Amino acid sequence: MSFAYTPAKYGIARGTLVWHTSDIRVLLVMSNTTADTDQDAATISAFGTLDEFDGANYARKAVTGEATTEDDANNRAEMDADDITWSALGAGARQAVGMVVYKFVTNDADSIPIAFIDSGGFPFTGNGSDVAVTWNVEGIVQAA
Repeated sequence: MSFAYTPAKYGIARGTLVWHTSDIRVLLVMSNTTADTDQDAATISAFGTLDEFDGANYARKAVTGEATTEDDANNRAEMDADDITWSALGAGARQAVGMVVYKFVTNDADSIPIAFIDSGGFPFTGNGSDVAVTWNVEGIVQAA
């Protein structure tokens, strides 16, 4: 179940979270995470259990090419970015079950979770191959 976190929705509505000017990043989480249920977490460190992926060659990824599009036909805004790849991603202690898209500020205590995504190939076990994330053609996040 992919979703946008409540504090991120609030930040978008208030104008404190601006997609195309923020430092947007992505991290992978494993099966013991609560990031898939803590929908009201205001920061990355506020998750009960992050359970960040720990396989070889894993690192958090900064996204590039952030863009916001007005989709009049569907009455919404779509926030998108360039696709990302983890090269030669090794196996973690547990399967990767999703990813957290977040606004990086200075550290996990003030970085804001934006969305949890578990579609498009999750869960998986790293096996040394590249893991490519191809974002949905209608955006990573939508505001309707």
